[in-house]
Amino acid sequence: MEQHYKLYRVRELADGDEEFVATLAAAFLEEVPEDAERLKEAVANNDHYNAYQAAHKMKPTIDLFELGVLQDLIEVQDWGKFEKTDLDISDRLTIVLAAVNNATEELKADFNL
Repeated sequence: MEQHYKLYRVRELADGDEEFVATLAAAFLEEVPEDAERLKEAVANNDHYNAYQAAHKMKPTIDLFELGVLQDLIEVQDWGKFEKTDLDISDRLTIVLAAVNNATEELKADFNL
């Protein structure tokens, strides 16, 4: 439990309400993998706008669950925002996608979702 994510800030936000913690975990599972797939496709298609949008949407949740890849996600976001066509962002994207996948699998198991 909590190997690929941390619940400290989630629990702080929930103020001891474990049902709310579970609700936030479910929201993570509902939103983040879908956004990660959108981000992956956008980068693969050099779609800077959608890469920026997906990364920007993911940032607060990635930060809240402390996946440890916020800076990598920001670099991917900036690749899209500033249309850095001369930069290969695939290594950062791979790090973000792996973290999301690991956290997703672990959250599913930990919360029986």
